[in-house]
Amino acid sequence: MHVSKVILFSILALASNATASASDPKRSMADEMPEKWQYVSEFNQKLPPNDQWWKSFNDPMLDSLIAEGVNNNFNVLMAIRRIEIARQNIRQARSAFFPSINASAGWTKNRNSGLTTRNEIDATTIDYFSLGVDMNWEIDIFGKVAAGVKERKAQWQASRAEYAATMVSLCSEIASTYIQLRAYQAELKVTRHHLEQQKKVLDIVEARHEATLNSELDVAQSKSIYYSTTAAIIPIETSISSAINALAVLTGTYPEQMSQRLADAAPLPDYKKIISVGVPMQLLRRRPDILQAEYDLSAYAAALGIAKKDFLPTLSLTGSIGTAAHDASDLFKDKSLTYAIAPKLTWTIFDGMARKASVAAARQQMEAGIDNYNMTLLTAIQEVDNAMTAYVNASRYIDILKQTLQQSERFYEVSLIQYTEGLTQYTPVADAQIDMLQYANQAVTAHCQALTALIDIYKSLGGGWEIDGNIPYAQTDNKTTQR
Repeated sequence: MHVSKVILFSILALASNATASASDPKRSMADEMPEKWQYVSEFNQKLPPNDQWWKSFNDPMLDSLIAEGVNNNFNVLMAIRRIEIARQNIRQARSAFFPSINASAGWTKNRNSGLTTRNEIDATTIDYFSLGVDMNWEIDIFGKVAAGVKERKAQWQASRAEYAATMVSLCSEIASTYIQLRAYQAELKVTRHHLEQQKKVLDIVEARHEATLNSELDVAQSKSIYYSTTAAIIPIETSISSAINALAVLTGTYPEQMSQRLADAAPLPDYKKIISVGVPMQLLRRRPDILQAEYDLSAYAAALGIAKKDFLPTLSLTGSIGTAAHDASDLFKDKSLTYAIAPKLTWTIFDGMARKASVAAARQQMEAGIDNYNMTLLTAIQEVDNAMTAYVNASRYIDILKQTLQQSERFYEVSLIQYTEGLTQYTPVADAQIDMLQYANQAVTAHCQALTALIDIYKSLGGGWEIDGNIPYAQTDNKTTQR
């Protein structure tokens, strides 16, 4: 009796240690989040709205492309499948709470030798029919099964966060690629417009040369500018095709279909927006990658708890009940009943330090999860600050570039008038042509950069998609995937 009490107290002590917190205290970067962003004066400090931010660009084509990407993109479909896999893993883990029951039926015939003993006896033959049910049940006394379910739930939540992160990334990628496409088309329009202007100037230069009012050097210089601009159109057209192909992949369609829809150029959306960025602390519940890192950490902590519980004994219950008889017609008589019940307590005493190594590995995995969480958080803060800085500076650059372009156009007009009147050489006109085309394309690029930075702000804030919304699930049969 005294020995049994000692064993019981030992089991309770180990259970208390195993069910303690699986994680050791460690500093989290979330405890030292900054109170404000670097550019709070440039942005609205309200809570970022949970909306479809791309609709603020007022571009129906962009809206339709993102809708198609949400429905057809294969990265999204794979993320949906991973959610369903994680959900089924939870069901599998919960099944350990219940006993495993197997039914059996059969016929057995045995013949025993009569020469296996010192004295010879007659051989015996036994044959009989049997029906039975077997049951095996590991009773979750110390919560090992419950910890496994907790781990699978955390993995499921992480897969949901991964889905939301995929959606945020997809929407921003489609928007950025679409904006880049419209910028290429705008550059093509600008280049062709300047090409027409340069052709008119070339005609003037050639006419003056025929009238012996200038040298052949002016003609060669004018043609050089004209053909250089002509050549610049080719890489722009290549970039347009590449952007359309990228949008086709993102939306799960073929390039030919996408080319027909996006062949006509459209103006770039307005880049001047009032952005609600919220406070940094709100990133902890808004950015899917931070949530995913948090749920991953929770799963690692649960895994550490499971590894610790392997040091505890296991209580299992095995039983069977059935009938056995030589004749099948006797299977359900009282004397044919058979049964067995065997509760069993097992406790691994020595395993070559395997369990200790397993606990150490699980602890290091959890520590790595903490490091990953902190790194994800710091990266999120950096991305928001970088995106806001890029947007503010792009807006300032556009304002200065507009003035530069206006002065370049004025310089071109004055130099062309003075050249046609014979007051100056052709060189100022040539310089003005080159500068004006360069500044015009830079203006388009700067507009595109401002919009891209704006999209990066929405993306870095985790806007547009949250895991608490309508999360899809995958069907395991041939039915349509729900979204």
